[in-house]
This record gives sequence, structure tokens and C-alpha cells, in this order.
Amino acid sequence: MKVADILNNGRVNVSCELFPPKAWDKLSGAKQVVREIAALKPSFMSVTYGAGGGTSEYTVDLSREVEGCGVTALAHLTCLSTSEEKLLSIIESLKENKIENILALRGDKGELSVPGAFAHASDLISLIQKHGDFCIGGACYPECHPESPSLAADLDGLKIKAESGCEFFTTQMFFDNNVFYKFMYRLLASGISVPVVAGIMPVTNSAQLDRIISLSGSGIPLRFRAIADKFASDPAAMKQAGIAYATDQIIDLIASGVNNIHIYTMNKPDVAESIMTNLSDIIGK
Repeated sequence: MKVADILNNGRVNVSCELFPPKAWDKLSGAKQVVREIAALKPSFMSVTYGAGGGTSEYTVDLSREVEGCGVTALAHLTCLSTSEEKLLSIIESLKENKIENILALRGDKGELSVPGAFAHASDLISLIQKHGDFCIGGACYPECHPESPSLAADLDGLKIKAESGCEFFTTQMFFDNNVFYKFMYRLLASGISVPVVAGIMPVTNSAQLDRIISLSGSGIPLRFRAIADKFASDPAAMKQAGIAYATDQIIDLIASGVNNIHIYTMNKPDVAESIMTNLSDIIGK
């Protein structure tokens, strides 16, 4: 099934992200994670590509595993660190495995770029369109892309992606829903009408915060910073508080009419299960 069709079904959709292992001998464990999360019946599951494309082969394998569990798979594909030849090979492999959905990403500039690599996700989107009938998604940053000179320039980049064939956007994680709501108003005012999936990260370990800030540029509200400070020395309490905070964000989003939510699970089925259980009557699963 195409992700765009899922996002436009008029229901509340909660999807999950997972990432492949760095080594082949860990793949069976990752497939077990797929099965455990798939058992929660998410609307779809995305599989990341890995820094520098180092896990690209595993992305296809795990996407196939997701589909085998009866859940729609969304395979990530990153262009900055991948040659056009390799991109075409991966696209062909996804076609062969009947994976219909790709999240087209540029990748971080800190990754090793290869000669002739595409510099923009919009270039990758155009390539994918030429070589298969895929539903293509892209990434967006509610707090503005860290490398963008302005909010206006950031929106211009999203327009180019949409005009290139991007059918939906998934946001970078955010911890203040007001940031997301303001972002949605800016999209509306700019004439960008593709569906947007709100990305939520359950922070279950206070040590994650500094890394999250450095990688994503996400702001941390004082309310959540206080939670992390309070429970930093108690892992069980921090995990419970992080799940509760993420659940609260999702409930507020749904109550405000946001139907499409994406959970960055960090390959933790128990965390995903706790959130899904908290939402069971709200989302009707």
C-alpha cells in the first residue's frame, strides 16, 4: 500500500521507525524487533538507511521483513553519501521486493560525500520518479533546518521537494507542540498542502538529550528539561516519564486534529508498546 493513501484515509495513523544493525550477524535480532513492533499494528513502519549508507543492504532486508509481517514499509534512501549507480541499484532492489514507498533524504553533511553525488533531496526525488512507481516522502524541520539561512528559505526548499514529486513530509522530532502548530500555519500560508506526519521521540534516557539537540537542533522545553533533570539518576522513572511525555504530546496533537503521528522507537518494542497501549482507545486499536 502507498503511504500517501494511508495518510489520507481520514483516520488517526500512528507509524513507527526502526533502524538496521551495523553488522550482518545482528540482522536476525533486528528482524525480531520488526516482528515485535509489527505486532502492535502500526499504520506503517519506516526503516532508516544508516549514516553514510553503511546499512543500505539491511534497509532492504528489514523493509521486506516489515512487508512480510503485513505492515506497509517505508524505506529510507539517502543521496549525499551514495553514488547514482548505487542509488539505482537500491531502487531496483526495492522494486524487486515490492517495496512501494521511499523516504528520500539528502543526508547529513557530516557524512562522507561521494563524487557526483546528488546535493539535494529534490534531485533524489526526481531520480526515483524516473525509475519506478513509488510513493515518495521527504523530511521537514518544524524549527527550521539547521543549515537553512531563514524560515523563508527553508519553506522554499520544501516547495521544491513538493513540486519535484514529494507526496508527504515527516518532521524531525520536536518536544513542543506549539512549534509544530506554528510550522503547519507557515506551510499553509506558503501553499504547501501535502500531508505532514508529526515525528515524536520518546526520550527514555536523559543522556539522549544532548545528542538529540546536537543532531536535530530541536529545542527542549523547560518542562521536559525539568523532567530529565529530576529523573536522570533513576532509569526506570526516566523511562516512564519519557513515555508519558511522548504520549501527552500525541494526545494533544490528535485532539488538535493532527491525524498522522510517527514514533521514533529507537528499536525499543517495549516503549512503542507502552505508547500504543496508552493510546489504544484513542486510536481504536
